[in-house]
Amino acid sequence: MTLREVAEHAQVSVATVSRVLAGNYPVATETRRRVEQSIQALDYVANVHARALAGIAPRTVAFVLPDIRAQAFAHAAQGVEVASAEHGALCLICTTQGDPERERAVFHLLREQRASAVILIGGVIDDEEYRKKITDLSNGLTAADSRLVLCGRPPVDGVPSIEYANEAGAYAVTQHLLSSGHQRILFLGGPTSGPATTTVTDRLAGYRRALGHSGWVQPSDFTRESGYQQLCARLPEDFTAVFAATDLVAAGARAALRSHGLRVPEDVSLVGYDDLDLAEDLGLTTVRVPYEDLGRAAVHLALSGRTEHPVLETSVVVRTSVAHF
Repeated sequence: MTLREVAEHAQVSVATVSRVLAGNYPVATETRRRVEQSIQALDYVANVHARALAGIAPRTVAFVLPDIRAQAFAHAAQGVEVASAEHGALCLICTTQGDPERERAVFHLLREQRASAVILIGGVIDDEEYRKKITDLSNGLTAADSRLVLCGRPPVDGVPSIEYANEAGAYAVTQHLLSSGHQRILFLGGPTSGPATTTVTDRLAGYRRALGHSGWVQPSDFTRESGYQQLCARLPEDFTAVFAATDLVAAGARAALRSHGLRVPEDVSLVGYDDLDLAEDLGLTTVRVPYEDLGRAAVHLALSGRTEHPVLETSVVVRTSVAHF
């Protein structure tokens, strides 16, 4: 179906159909109604490439994430989708599975498709190589009349970003344990091999700032299985509380404690981070991260043209997993 066939069906000129599709030229109400009816009756689909050449392509916002199965990322994706719709933009979800080659291919494709904005989320190792890579990606997108926004990542000069108070949340939940009478608090989190991402380093920094010393740390990947296995490796030890770096790690830690005949919170208190759905099911005291708000704010920042680095607040959600001495 072509534009000319729509024009003939509606008994108007091709230019009039183009104006209706573009939505940025005045068209008489009755004429617009006839064109829209013809578009629907003929099931006309605009040629996206032709519209792009004409400068009237719809805006698209691409959300690039490592794994859509992670609930935190899924909540952020919901915020991106809702905010994109509010701006009249199409939301694209792209996953990389943590593969640098896949990420590079996704960015190349998004440049070719002239996405209006690209939002990138996921923990990173914040080093010089990473910052150069982000700067290059941002410059490449800018050259294609697009924008890169970092979501939940540390800022890079010249690249807009939206963060949450990661270190402050860890400090606050550790203070909650201290105020409940706990002194021997184990931090369960961080990679079992290789360098740590900013997600865990910030949480560990908040934990240590609250304690006033380096504390007790047991590495654990951000999975339930790793939380279980790594805490089992430390049991039985004389700590009264465990600060798990994520709620998933906390779920594994709870299972490890139970397998050793220890009760939460009667024998060992437990806190997590993220406030995923399972945290409420477990009665887990945790840190709430506003992931959906994070996604929404990233879209508003991307499409506004502003270059800012806002930080959203986190908060401690108190449930029943902490005993008071």
